[in-house]
Amino acid sequence: MPSTRLQAPTSLRLPFSPSSVAVARGHLNAWLAEVGASPEMVDDARVVLSELLANSVRHARPLADGSILVSWSLDGDVVRLSVTDGGGQTRPQPLHAPSSAVAGRGMAIVDTLADRWWTEHTGSRATVHAVLPV
Repeated sequence: MPSTRLQAPTSLRLPFSPSSVAVARGHLNAWLAEVGASPEMVDDARVVLSELLANSVRHARPLADGSILVSWSLDGDVVRLSVTDGGGQTRPQPLHAPSSAVAGRGMAIVDTLADRWWTEHTGSRATVHAVLPV
């Protein structure tokens, strides 16, 4: 049974940079190991978080302070992952890119691995959430 401390939401404010993907993935990996997630769940969550962050850095703007906010929480038998940025010109959506494409499959991967995902737009912020079973 995970401890109460680990069930509390975890947030990281990171530079709006591709290098932040690996940093966030490492923190999530350690946190999931501590809460006893299965190796398959850890792999899926790492991929989903990586895709959400990479899409944000590629297609959106940073928050006003130049950062991106990443958070996750354990809620019963699911993990919720969230990435908040300054919004972009488009909203995330799954594309059906051919397997030979070098880009464009990120949200289709998220759509496949997550139980559900959605976006929220408030003022100058956009957040993409994804929920995965533990």
